[in-house]
Amino acid sequence: QVTLVESGGGSVQAGGSLRLSCAASGSIAEIRTMGWYRQAPEKQRELVATITSGGATNYADSSKGRFTISRDNAEKTVYLQMNSLKPEDTAVYYCNADIRPRYYSRTVNYWGRGTQVTVSS
Repeated sequence: QVTLVESGGGSVQAGGSLRLSCAASGSIAEIRTMGWYRQAPEKQRELVATITSGGATNYADSSKGRFTISRDNAEKTVYLQMNSLKPEDTAVYYCNADIRPRYYSRTVNYWGRGTQVTVSS
């Protein structure tokens, strides 16, 4: 059983910062790309940022310059540092990862349950 658990969400005023964390646990052989997605009310889930096991990053245009994704491979954890937050960043933020469980020959895509981020003006 593999799980992703997010933490660090909350409420903040515009211009503030939050740091999200997502820890993977369970019977894991390998973690490849990890990332963050978000879903605002009545909108589709969208990419925020991803990071490969080697550290290569990819950001949505809305995240560039304000958000930073990083990971600690030893701790099986991915982080999202969010600065200069705007009301339009309000959403449920989901962790996502491509993980090869132990004794599996291929990766499986996993999602966390999400953490709410609310930015007030």
